[in-house]
Amino acid sequence: MSTSRPPLGTDAAAFWQSLYASRPSTDPTPNVRLTEIASALPPGDALDLGSGAGGDALWLAGRGWHVTAADISAAAVEGLTSLAASHGVGDRISAVRYDLGSGFPPGEFDLVCAHYLHTPFELDRTAVLRSAAHALRVNGRLLVVDHGSAAPWSWDQGAHHPSPREIAGSIGLDPARWTVERADAPRRTATGPDGQQAEVVDHVLLVHRTA
Repeated sequence: MSTSRPPLGTDAAAFWQSLYASRPSTDPTPNVRLTEIASALPPGDALDLGSGAGGDALWLAGRGWHVTAADISAAAVEGLTSLAASHGVGDRISAVRYDLGSGFPPGEFDLVCAHYLHTPFELDRTAVLRSAAHALRVNGRLLVVDHGSAAPWSWDQGAHHPSPREIAGSIGLDPARWTVERADAPRRTATGPDGQQAEVVDHVLLVHRTA
């Protein structure tokens, strides 16, 4: 997620392309909510929505998962492909350029992750998350981690942050086939682009496909 609003007239693809093309090539770190939840799951096929710099995809691949990492930015996709090869997991990561506003990646998965899938551009997030739930195999899980508060350096000051239960309700999943395993709002210390720190809230939703 960017820390600033895009200039007027910028489209989503150009904005995210510019953002990732300008970032230095460093080893990204995985999101803490992914590591605390997926550490207990057996490896399988994973889909990382809005994979960005690729920290989550690399972490999953390093633990035996086969990962489809989808991002709208070609620079992010190319960077992750290079990192996957340098980490020796190039055969377990397929980084693809994908605009979630135009469609959803094909396939069936044991884990679909959507970490901080917030954007200043128009996106039907509810439709994306509903598609993600339907892309799960039986016994698969959808992990959605959203910002529950705005860090001081974030562009979305004053924005409404729907609760995990609100997100689950908006997706409208049949409880006979999907079960909410976790819906809470833990806190963590976040580090901003200039090294500043602040306590922030995560909204964590974990959905299990049971049938």
